[in-house]
Amino acid sequence: MAANSWKIFDADHGVYPDELKLGPPELGPGCAIHKRTLRGGASAGVDVVEVNNGRLSFGVLPTRGMGLWRAELGSLKLGWNSPAKGPVNPAYVPLWEPSGLGWLAGFDELMCRCGLESNGGPVHGDDGQLKYPLHGKIANTPAHTVSVSVDREAGEIVVEGIVDEARIYHPKLRLISQVRTRIDSPSLTIVDRVINLSAEPAELQLLYHTNFGQPLLDEGARVVAPAKTVVPQTPRAAEGYKTWDSYAGETPGFTEQVYFLELLADANDQTEALLRNAHGNHGVSLRFTRKQLPYFTLWKSTQATEDGYVTGLEPAINLPNDRVYEGKHGRVTKLAPHEERTYQMEIVAHGDAEAVAQAEERIRKLQGSAKPIVFDKPQPGWSVAGG
Repeated sequence: MAANSWKIFDADHGVYPDELKLGPPELGPGCAIHKRTLRGGASAGVDVVEVNNGRLSFGVLPTRGMGLWRAELGSLKLGWNSPAKGPVNPAYVPLWEPSGLGWLAGFDELMCRCGLESNGGPVHGDDGQLKYPLHGKIANTPAHTVSVSVDREAGEIVVEGIVDEARIYHPKLRLISQVRTRIDSPSLTIVDRVINLSAEPAELQLLYHTNFGQPLLDEGARVVAPAKTVVPQTPRAAEGYKTWDSYAGETPGFTEQVYFLELLADANDQTEALLRNAHGNHGVSLRFTRKQLPYFTLWKSTQATEDGYVTGLEPAINLPNDRVYEGKHGRVTKLAPHEERTYQMEIVAHGDAEAVAQAEERIRKLQGSAKPIVFDKPQPGWSVAGG
């Protein structure tokens, strides 16, 4: 049986239904898809595609570069409480404010991409003008075409969107993103194709900023990852190098700590990183291939809840230093004219202690007898602070 598909909207052809609802007749028992447009406040005009596969529910944000808003597996909620109450319409994000930090005004999602032309910290030119804003533009660029398809025989639901980050005299990059999930599954998979639309070479950076707060993140929560190397990005991160993989409770005034990791993998180059709560009865894993996403960043921001108690697990094709530094160290991907690359990441929610234990066992096997090398200060070639 061929998959059935529905056009959610197509800006190129003027197709834009106000609402789309699909339920058991189209999807099967317990499943639903609902496209709606938010009203009021900074969320006004944001399109959300809400998917319930019968077990896991999540929201896709076409207006915000096909990011993920929230997800739920039973009582387990994935996401965080941002001071920027969103999802925020990109029209209200001052991306090009002189500081380069305007991106933070829209930062609210479970998962947002950083890229495509640049990511990492803001870069200013010699004249003081902002050249690259914090984390790039893709998370604040709306998709122009979005569809959903359902293959009941295969038991799969796919939301696909096309986002162009392109302008004359600058790179012309296209993101074709699929968010795929299987009926009654605790996971979803992001499959992204990035295409250089230009007849000229282009450069690419991409990072999956995947963020978790309470109730999954709590005092005593831990990251379990098959670490080969752990490097603090800054002297501030070096202060906590001995506890890089564990979390404090809410700490008003806490200043972020960032660690760069090399991860071990299996014979197929697959790896996995787990965040588990203090009791070990809830968790979430990111699963991906090192060949596609060779770098991994851990961001810890355990300030008070009202200020943003959150951690980020961030697979990427580069480290989130500023673009100039990354270019000097060969971590900017080159794309030939019309060349494309594919990147894939799976998010797996673990709703009980057994699922968490199984994830820990998989990671233990990846770690094997190798002992992680944990540096006590920034290292040359890893970050600006390291030289």
